Amino acid sequence: MIRYIRRAAALCLLLLAALLVNAARVQILQSTALEENPANRRPAIARYAEPRGRIVVGGRPVTGSRDSGQQLRYERTYTDGPLYAPVTGYSSQTYGTTLIENAQDGVLSGTASLLSPLPFWNDLSRGRSPGGTVVTTIRPAMQQAAFDGLGGRRGAVAAIEPSTGKILALVSSPSYDPGELSGTGPQVKTAWARLNASGAQPMLNRAIRQTYPPGSAFKIVTAAAALDSGVVTDVDAPSGAPNPYVLPGTSTRLPNAAAGCGNASLAYAIQWSCNTVMAHLGVKTGLAGLLDTVDKFGFNDRSLRIPSKVAVSNFDRQMTMDQIALSAIGQFDTTATPLQMAMVSAAVANGGDLKRPYLVDRVTRANGDTVAQSTPATYRQAMNPATAQQLQRLMVRAVEEGTGENAAIEGARVGGKTGTAEHGLGNSGTPYAWFISFAQAKDAIRPGVAVAVVVEDASLARGEVSGGGSAAPIARAVMEAGLRE
Repeated sequence: MIRYIRRAAALCLLLLAALLVNAARVQILQSTALEENPANRRPAIARYAEPRGRIVVGGRPVTGSRDSGQQLRYERTYTDGPLYAPVTGYSSQTYGTTLIENAQDGVLSGTASLLSPLPFWNDLSRGRSPGGTVVTTIRPAMQQAAFDGLGGRRGAVAAIEPSTGKILALVSSPSYDPGELSGTGPQVKTAWARLNASGAQPMLNRAIRQTYPPGSAFKIVTAAAALDSGVVTDVDAPSGAPNPYVLPGTSTRLPNAAAGCGNASLAYAIQWSCNTVMAHLGVKTGLAGLLDTVDKFGFNDRSLRIPSKVAVSNFDRQMTMDQIALSAIGQFDTTATPLQMAMVSAAVANGGDLKRPYLVDRVTRANGDTVAQSTPATYRQAMNPATAQQLQRLMVRAVEEGTGENAAIEGARVGGKTGTAEHGLGNSGTPYAWFISFAQAKDAIRPGVAVAVVVEDASLARGEVSGGGSAAPIARAVMEAGLRE
């Protein structure tokens, strides 16, 4: 009898061991696969069981949560959704997250470890903290001015505080309402299909995810390279550039839109945007000198984040001499995001010290306690301080007495550079209108805002499109809003 009891006990012990091994296999070895299985609804239910944290602009939340009464309980809501969509992105129960909603998802969903009252608390408790708050650097008045200035036309605006790197405005047009994508159901799928099918690409963040040929706005970079390398030692001296200028190794003549560009000085070339002078100086500076400068400004940097990833602004590393000439005036394969060109203007405005741009000022717990704070940091020394001082003076002259006069603000010191970028097959497309600028209040010790504007579909005849006419008034409105604050 005892023998049978022992056998039964051994069998029970074996079954218990098998049960424990299987539980360990499921709980440890297969836990990740089971959690990520599309059929597993528990993570999604838990994710939307509590309100999502808030994104704040100018002291006011621009996001919220709505109790849907469904299994995925809380849906995202947006205040002034189209205005702030290039900042917030969307948080969709169907299509995931983008931009700040994605980059700060751990904070907003309450899973980030920095929100925990104790280290590893969430891991040990298998819970999550209330969603945290993400406070942005955006200034509402500047954001609104940029949005209104574009008026639904395809284009973008980026504005930076030169001394800190804070992004003060980030607008992409046309825009969309991210609230349309928040929940589930046929209406969300319909909105998704409509937005993706639109030729205007409203969900494309043109400010940080689209690159354009920068055209003549890039001449500020070329000028910085020529000055830093010693190719130009006197900005008011004749450059030696012929007019007409024939691209090296070709029979192609480079035209000028302005008169008086033959053998003109660098100062005159910036003031009136002479192609021939800047192409000539680009060739004299050489590819190595240009590459050294463009890298300092942030071109070809694949690691830039604000915290969302920024598209790479391109300047080719291998070119023939004629291609160098075209690249020096922002053509050929040279492309840039509006944020990148705002960084160019910010570097000039801040004495050559280019600060790393950032969009999140701080992160707080739901109770308001700050758990992370952004601080200004140097991204790169884009140029010598003396070079920056000279370029400031030249950009101010371009606004006061040159092509950028539409950006002038009474009582403020404003510098700018226009750009008209050809594109399309055989340059047949309507040119992109660019304007980069900075503004300094009358009583300020340094410029307070740097702006870049690009307008894709300028509402003028092709021959009349210009950065000064189409983009400069938008930049002026944004700078005025910034100086008022």
